[in-house]
Amino acid sequence: MSVLSLKDLLQLPFNVPSIPRVVAVLLTELDKPVPDLRKITQHISTDPALTLRLLQTANADGFKLSGQIRSVSEALALLSLGDVKTMAQAAAAAASLKAVPGMALPQFWEYSLNVAKVARSLATVVRLNQQAAYTCGLVHAMGELAMHLAMPHNMAPLDAAVPPLDLKRARAERQHFRYCWASVGAGYARLWKFPQVLVDALEHQYAPFENDVYEPLAGVIHLATWRARCKEAHMGEREMAVTFPGFVGEVLGLDIDMVLQQDPFDWAAHT
Repeated sequence: MSVLSLKDLLQLPFNVPSIPRVVAVLLTELDKPVPDLRKITQHISTDPALTLRLLQTANADGFKLSGQIRSVSEALALLSLGDVKTMAQAAAAAASLKAVPGMALPQFWEYSLNVAKVARSLATVVRLNQQAAYTCGLVHAMGELAMHLAMPHNMAPLDAAVPPLDLKRARAERQHFRYCWASVGAGYARLWKFPQVLVDALEHQYAPFENDVYEPLAGVIHLATWRARCKEAHMGEREMAVTFPGFVGEVLGLDIDMVLQQDPFDWAAHT
């Protein structure tokens, strides 16, 4: 089958499947006489799809702060719990762990949450907005899901050669399609009127400081993605040292030890 251009792909509807367990717990909380806003925030913040839906709603043209909402907590301050419940019910109706061909969604969700946590910690070190970094890390690879949903037959051979969470995945996609998941995610974020800092970070996360680009949040997401993908690949210390994106770290003032010290994984279990 022919490969979709980036422009054509972005014209397709994109509904990210949510994590059924998270949606169920969220709806239970929302059904209580007095829902706990803190728990609602925590539940939504663990699910990339719910986070996307919430930000998409809060940044829509009908709200005064359209294009300015960067996090779940900011969105919840703007929306009613009725809006949130409607969104959660729609997610429940569409939830499926087999909704994206070629993607192991439980693994993908765990990976995305790892990126979000590391991004938030790194943002603290380099004095960037922690909430924006967490949000961006949580949804940074949504473009990968969009590509699999839109072009499953084109993605299957690439998945066999370079798995979706491989460190070389973006390069392989650019060679095959002339764009990668980062461009797709940024394209949707732009259409959904996300804050420009999130759009720029998603757009440039693959190569944060190339072509005269300087977007520190993109560098943070790049490093967090590197770290989480090393975990997925069960890399040892030597492999991590060889693959560490030193230039990105240097620009941000971060070396490999500083990156590995943020919210440390149990590396011994993966090496």
